[in-house]
This record gives sequence, C-alpha cells and structure tokens, in this order.
Amino acid sequence: MDSPAVEYLIGVRLRETAQVDDYKMTGFDLHVGDFCIVETANGAAIGEVRRPMRELPDFKKTQLYRRVVGKATTSEAQEWRGRREREQRAIETCRAKARDKSLQLKVIDVEIEPGDSRVTVFFNAAERVDFRDLVRDLAREFHARIEMRQVGARDTTKIMDGIGPCGRQLCCSSYLRKFEPISVKMAKAQEMPLTDTRLLGNCGRLKCCLLYEFSTYEELRARLPRVNTPCQASCGGGGCMTGKVKSLRVLKETVVVGFPDGTEAEVPLDQLTWEGRAHIKPQLEQQGDTGAQ
Repeated sequence: MDSPAVEYLIGVRLRETAQVDDYKMTGFDLHVGDFCIVETANGAAIGEVRRPMRELPDFKKTQLYRRVVGKATTSEAQEWRGRREREQRAIETCRAKARDKSLQLKVIDVEIEPGDSRVTVFFNAAERVDFRDLVRDLAREFHARIEMRQVGARDTTKIMDGIGPCGRQLCCSSYLRKFEPISVKMAKAQEMPLTDTRLLGNCGRLKCCLLYEFSTYEELRARLPRVNTPCQASCGGGGCMTGKVKSLRVLKETVVVGFPDGTEAEVPLDQLTWEGRAHIKPQLEQQGDTGAQ
C-alpha cells in the first residue's frame, strides 16, 4: 500500500504589489522565483513563488487552502513579467494624463487583467475628484474598460511597500490582512509621548504595531493601583510605610511610591498594599507560614 503523498505549503504572490499567500501543493518541486498556476476565486492564475515550500504542519491540516495546479510554462512566465512591465508603463501614463488635467490625485498602481480587457487604476486623493474626463482618455489609450479605485493612506503605503524604522518590511505589506483601528489611547497606555513623531508610520498615521502590546499593557495595568492612590509599602521586618503612588512601571510590575519625608522608592507589586486590595505577604514569609503548618 502506497503511503499518502506529502503535502506542502508554499508562498505565492499573484502580482508584485500583492501580498504572499500560502497555497497547498502536492507532487511538485518549486523554488523561490519559479512561476506556477494556482487556484483563485476567479479561476486559475499565474503567480510567482516568494516563500519556499515547507511541510504542512499537523495543526494546519484542517485549514482550507487553495492549491497549486501545476508549473507555469516559460511562455506563461514571460507573459506574467510582460504584463507587469505594461502595468509599470501604464502607471506613468495615468500620472501624466492626471497632471495634464490638473487633477489632485496620486496614481499608486495599475492592474491590467489577462487579456487586457480591464484596467484598474488605484489612486489616493485628499478630496473628492471628478475623474470622468480622465477615464475617457484612459479608455481610448488602453482600449479597455477603466475602473478607478480610491485607496486610503494606509492602503497606499501597503501597495507601495517599504522598510519600517525597525529595519524590516512594513507589516501591512508583509502579512497584515486588514487594518485594525489604532487610537491615541493605545499610545497613552504604553506611556509614549504623544508629541513624538516616531509614533507615526510611513503612512502618516499611528503605527499598527501600537496594537501588538496594547492588550498586555491593559492586563498589567489592571493589577496596578492608580497614580496618587494612598498605599503601604512593606519595609521588611513586618513593618510598613504609608505613602502615595507617584508613577507606575507597567512592564516591571513595580510602583514608585512617594513617602511623607520626601523620599521615593520603587516597590514590587507583591510588597504593596492599597485600598481595596488585601495585603500580599512577601514570599519568604509565606513559605515560613507553610512550614509552620
């Protein structure tokens, strides 16, 4: 009895400006830079391999993946590259015609469908733009149906791609599938100065990565007292000093306590008591009580 064929996942992008998606593959040997034919919602399409194949892990075997249908021929690969070259020239054409008509819009990308029957122009504009004359000119230029699709600042950066201040490819271009709302509250919770321009991403909006640690900060803050809350700090030897919370060290789970004599001390959470919270004995004292029992 033959053993079942090994299933692999392989990363393929359908266009240069598109994100890489995983496809399931069996019985093929493909490498980064190769071209293949994959299943899509609109039928088969040619794509370029951008992530090497790897065995399908057990925990992903229940997930649904579209499949790699086969390897692309040399002519199909050349057609894919040629279409992207035409798209690059079309971007410059669209930009030039928009400038000629003094339209306040920025052409970001152009997608030409196989067969050249439809041309989709992606653009960004701060205000509403009447582009009807532009569409007529482009239809005569490309002899195709023209679709104008406006995208926001975040989508513009996602399409254009780039490197973030972390030195890695932008999250929106590499793996984010949708944009979650990012608020000033997230920056405040992580004690970041709101006047710091480093809070802004390449798109000019608050960075998406502010969301990544926000839930952790919220969870840790829920365990800490509020600033200016009266509290007692354990001093060792069974005594406590009364003071007031001056500031928090959220990730360290410590509290800076100000005392009546003007001094301050950074106190671990397990050595602090405040209103509404029962006193937690130091670990050594707990161990002593356990031993006595």
